[in-house]
Amino acid sequence: MAGETAEVWWLATDSLGAGDWPELEALLDEAERARAARFHFERDRLSYVAAHALGRRLLSARAGGEPSAWAFTVGPHGKPEVRDAPRLRLNLSHTRGLAAAVLAEEHDVGIDVEWLGRPAAGPELAPRFFAPTECDILALAPPERAEETFLAFWTLKEAYIKAIGLGLAQPLDSFAFTLEPLSISFAPGIADNPARWHFARFRPTPAHLMALALRHPAPHTVTTAVTEADMALLCAQPGRMSRR
Repeated sequence: MAGETAEVWWLATDSLGAGDWPELEALLDEAERARAARFHFERDRLSYVAAHALGRRLLSARAGGEPSAWAFTVGPHGKPEVRDAPRLRLNLSHTRGLAAAVLAEEHDVGIDVEWLGRPAAGPELAPRFFAPTECDILALAPPERAEETFLAFWTLKEAYIKAIGLGLAQPLDSFAFTLEPLSISFAPGIADNPARWHFARFRPTPAHLMALALRHPAPHTVTTAVTEADMALLCAQPGRMSRR
C-alpha cells in the first residue's frame, strides 16, 4: 500500500509587518477578499487572510498555477473542497498569532490550531463536550497543565470532525482520544474504524498547539512534512518555490 505525505505549512502571523498583508491578500480570489472585508475585528480579518493565502500558495507549490486561480466547492456542512482537482484535499485553520494549512492527496484530512494564551476556561467546558474517558484524563492533569491538556484534546477533535466533513454535526462525545499513546475510539453506533486514521500533534510555537487527522487505509505509511512558512516562501513566483 502506497504511503501518503500530509504537507503542513504554518505561519506565525504576529511576525508579519504592515506591508506584508497586501501581498498576502493579493493571493486570494475576489470572493475571499470580500469576505475578509466583512470581519468586524481586524485581528480576525488578518487571520482569515493568512490562512487562505497559505492554503492557496501550498496548492500552487504542489500542483502549479497561480494561487488566486484555485476555486473551491463547499460541502453540505461547510467543508471546502478543491474544484477540478478532487485528488487534492486541503484544510485550513487559524487562531490568534498562527495560521496553518494541510494538503494531502485523495484522503480526507483536517487540521486545527489553538492559542495557549486564551482565557483558561477549557477544563470547565469539558463535561459538556468531551467523552467520559477524556474527562477522566483531564481531571488527572496537574492544574498548571489542565488548559493545555484540554486544548490537546480540542485540537484533535476539531481536526477529526474537519477531516470527515461533518463539523459539529458530529457530537464531540461520540468519539474519544487518548494522548499517550495517541489513539481514537468510537461510541457504539458510530460507523468509523480507528485503524483507518493517522493523527499527529505538534507545537509549532511555544504559544500554540496543532493537530492533524488523516483518514488512510494504511495509516502506518503516512508521513508528515511540516514547514514554517515566511514571506519569501509565500511570495515566490509559481514554479520557483522552495520545497523545504
